[in-house]
Amino acid sequence: MINIQEIRSQFPILKTLVRGKPLVYLDNAATTQKPQSVIDSLVRYYTSLNSNVHRGVHYLSNLASEEFENSRKTIQRFINAEKESEIIFTRGATESINLVASSYGRAFFKKGDEVIISTMEHHSNIVPWQMLESELGIKLKVIPISDEGELIIEEFEKLLSEKTKFVSIVYISNSLGTINPIKKIIKKAHSFAVPVLIDAAQAIHHKKIDVKELDCDFLAFSGHKMYGPTGIGVLYGKKKFLEQMPPYQAGGDMIKSVRFERTIFNDIPFKFEAGTPDISGGIALAEAIRFIEGIGYDEIESYETELLEYATEKVSEIPELKIIGRAKEKSAVLSFVIDGIHPHDIGTFLDVDGIAIRTGHHCTEPIMQRFAIPATSRASFAIYNKKEEIDLLTQSIKKVIQLFK
Repeated sequence: MINIQEIRSQFPILKTLVRGKPLVYLDNAATTQKPQSVIDSLVRYYTSLNSNVHRGVHYLSNLASEEFENSRKTIQRFINAEKESEIIFTRGATESINLVASSYGRAFFKKGDEVIISTMEHHSNIVPWQMLESELGIKLKVIPISDEGELIIEEFEKLLSEKTKFVSIVYISNSLGTINPIKKIIKKAHSFAVPVLIDAAQAIHHKKIDVKELDCDFLAFSGHKMYGPTGIGVLYGKKKFLEQMPPYQAGGDMIKSVRFERTIFNDIPFKFEAGTPDISGGIALAEAIRFIEGIGYDEIESYETELLEYATEKVSEIPELKIIGRAKEKSAVLSFVIDGIHPHDIGTFLDVDGIAIRTGHHCTEPIMQRFAIPATSRASFAIYNKKEEIDLLTQSIKKVIQLFK
């Protein structure tokens, strides 16, 4: 059983008062709050470990390097990667996707090749491929979605052909909460010998991910959406692909030897980690993983499903409100619109009551176009939220509606 009060006590920011009212933080799809253990890890690094990694021989450098590389091992175990060299530290899921698009794409795509994405992708999983469209002449193919916000898998299967060279797909939609049938998508793509990248930014703190079980070729996620720091993320890639890919950036640590005549690049993962990394962030990300594992994914999924079901039931009692995204398989995201009230106004008035939600297109403009709306209001839930906060949300929404009558 989840002890919600004990969990909440680990998050100091939840004690915040907003205009004299307790903070109700329901913007977790944008970023989650950080437990004290993660905060302490950052402080400990800067007060007792601070040094650059990999290139020093002195005491602090050795300590920092050991902890940083231990974090890589923790992440390898966390997603069940075959080798720790398959774990690349990035700034976040966005950079991870850009790395693959830039490095793999420029190495292996040619004019006329096709890349498949979906209508529900975040801009960070659309624009890098569009850039390759302009640069290389590849073609982007888009899987449509239903009125419920689910991928139309039959249409995906129709898009696959001998021209398909890559599939890049989101695991859980940040705008709709839809959980996509990733395993089925990967299996179908692999039947055409097509590699698959999974954007797991919205999935990593909600669901257990085993890259061997999924058999994905690449996986991207961000630390700040899984109770870790901002500015740190991970790209997992199968060794056979990473070793063939050219470096994404150039600089220190991604080289073995530099001469004016020739540079020899480093082995993976260092080939893709130019310059000083976010050392404290990498170490603290391992602490965030320990926090998640301390609760357990079964408990997290069960409790967050309960929260989503409760929230869906409560807001469905408001006749003026329409939920956007009603997939059968759905994670802890509730997007909605209210006729005659712009989402930005909803968010502003909810903030008066101390309730933090996200409003706008959520970096998924094609979804908004699909549903013929400018934006949505989005409440998103995490393990520290409680039903009482959902009650406050629905009460505040009703107040907003009354104001606009």
